[in-house]
Amino acid sequence: MRRREFLKGTMVSSLCLSLDKNPFLQGNKPPDMSVVKGGSPDMITRKAIDLLGGMRAFISKGDIVMIKPNIAFERKPQYGGCTNPDVVGTLVKLCLESGAKEVKVMDNPVRPAKQTYWASGIADAVKKAGGQVLYPDEAKAKSAAINGRVIKTASVFTDIIEADKLINVPILKTHPFTKLTMGMKNWLGAVWGNREIYHGKVNEIIVDLSAFFKPTLTVLDAYRIMKKNGPDGGSLSDVNLAQTVVAGKD
Repeated sequence: MRRREFLKGTMVSSLCLSLDKNPFLQGNKPPDMSVVKGGSPDMITRKAIDLLGGMRAFISKGDIVMIKPNIAFERKPQYGGCTNPDVVGTLVKLCLESGAKEVKVMDNPVRPAKQTYWASGIADAVKKAGGQVLYPDEAKAKSAAINGRVIKTASVFTDIIEADKLINVPILKTHPFTKLTMGMKNWLGAVWGNREIYHGKVNEIIVDLSAFFKPTLTVLDAYRIMKKNGPDGGSLSDVNLAQTVVAGKD
């Protein structure tokens, strides 16, 4: 199957398809990936998860859940520099509705964390949804064996690696070194320190980190996509309104 045919086959419309009408469903087994377009961030996020079997397929009663969005820069949602706050807030709600004991949200931003958390709207969305906002702190990080080809060890946040379930929530945007920032690149914010030290071999390093962090679920925010001048942008002309969410098990 060609890549284009595969992508066409996984595209579903949030306006006309529900789980019981999904033509790609094999028996009663949900697909491994869903792509939902059109509608509000809340609606298409819920639909994307529904198509995978619902959040209860991933979260169990009593779980401590860590949600890892991209909150790297002081950018309001319309600039597409950080994960959409409504996508994050909806995931917090879905986890709690599925019986999670606690839902935590954190990142290690490029800019000062308190400023990026609030400017992005994520801190407010998480608190309104009933989740906890955690700020990065060196005291909360410990050395872990990555055992990658390039990275052997890294200082990793304990709240991330000790959570019962881990949900990766990147945003789709351009990047000068990796071309795109998506699920794999998002793991640079899960380690302590200046992420720029990784830029020399960033393509190899994000593979190492992706092999170490094994999320239960990845939800790609493509509601507003930064088509140029990423990863921070700063102009509305850098952004397209795509109204898309992609969710996957791998």
